[in-house]
Amino acid sequence: MSTHSTDDDFPRFTPANTSPFIPHLRWWIGGLLFAVTIINYIDRQTLSVLAPILKKEYTWSNERFAIILISFRVAYTVMQTVFGRILDAIGTRRGMAISVAFYSVIAGLTSLAQGLFSFSVFRALLATGESANNPGGSKVVSEWFPAKERAWAVALFDSGSSIGGAVAPFIVLFIYEWFDSWRPVFLITSTLGFFWLLAWLLLYRLPHRHPRLSPQELAYIQAGQTTPTSDGDVHAKLRWSEWFKLLTYRQTWGIVLGRSLLDPYWFLIAEWYGIYLNSKGFSLEQSMLGFWAPFLGADLGNFFGGGLSSYWIKRGWPVGKARRAVLTIFGPSMLLLIPAAFNDNYYVLLFLFAYASFAYAACSTMFLTLPTDVFHSRAVGSVMGLGGTGAGIGVLFSTWLIGRISDQYSFQPIIIAASIIPCIATAVFVTMVRARNTPDPEGVVLDF
Repeated sequence: MSTHSTDDDFPRFTPANTSPFIPHLRWWIGGLLFAVTIINYIDRQTLSVLAPILKKEYTWSNERFAIILISFRVAYTVMQTVFGRILDAIGTRRGMAISVAFYSVIAGLTSLAQGLFSFSVFRALLATGESANNPGGSKVVSEWFPAKERAWAVALFDSGSSIGGAVAPFIVLFIYEWFDSWRPVFLITSTLGFFWLLAWLLLYRLPHRHPRLSPQELAYIQAGQTTPTSDGDVHAKLRWSEWFKLLTYRQTWGIVLGRSLLDPYWFLIAEWYGIYLNSKGFSLEQSMLGFWAPFLGADLGNFFGGGLSSYWIKRGWPVGKARRAVLTIFGPSMLLLIPAAFNDNYYVLLFLFAYASFAYAACSTMFLTLPTDVFHSRAVGSVMGLGGTGAGIGVLFSTWLIGRISDQYSFQPIIIAASIIPCIATAVFVTMVRARNTPDPEGVVLDF
């Protein structure tokens, strides 16, 4: 196995190093992941929040607006696999820095868009940069957290998506009304990424190379990890032969197929929820306020799902069993969304979508955590990237269908499908993502 240094390296701690330790440094790292996910979703949600305004200005139908969403999704689908491999090759510090710098520039340039084509191009480029967020976040969690805390850490950074989605309407609407134009919205929100980039470059290093990490916390992290953390193992890179072998593991395909079925629900909320509420006859202001319900539900679901699985692990449950139990409980419970297809009461709709998003987020936390439990850290970015590509294919197909069905019929069959398909995703995940009967000779799949 070849080893070499990456940009994540930093001089080892020695007694002569007088830099003060930062208590609970791993959670500061988790906080950076949380912050960048908020920024990621603010940049992403800006278009969705402005959708009713842009549709009116450019006279777009839902089907034409779906073209812009699909352009984002195509790039996001392809680039998650690409960026997952890049992160495993060059390290999380450099990979995440390149990602955030690139998409922050693109987000600002979107203010220059002039119509359907230019919006589609800018959204595709934005997706190219943003595609590193989930593979990078999960890889950082695998490097910095013991197994019993990983679900909490994933819940923390994944909750940034729901918080970013919840605050975006208020930020966007405030800027839009202040300037009476949508163009400054893209320019102003894009600056957030550059502030984060500075903090990331100052703070992030691998744990065993970090001068601000105390020996006690380093020992605690290493003792609770299933992935070896010696120098050789930390710097081991995933060989191309191992990358191709990932495609032969049942666990890899369980993650890919499960996410391809579950993730379309989230993008129904993130990209169509405002238009859905508007189609019900609610005003733009009501639609903006209504964004809070599912995103708040998702935020609570992230932590509840993560906390529940961590509680069971502390009680002695195997890691895989604890993760699958959360999926088995909350995936089928999304069937409670079905009544929303037959109801027009504003508050009932908000409650039903809030619960469905709560249940989705509990499952999503498991989806993002299990790769860190199942695979060696040198492969986590690649597996997450493959899972993201699978999810992207599912979302591409669902986005096209949503635009077409909502224009020609209504959102009713879409809501029914969104409540049933997560049950299938749960069945795929809990049956396929299980420990091997015999140890993996390559050491890529772990005993979880």
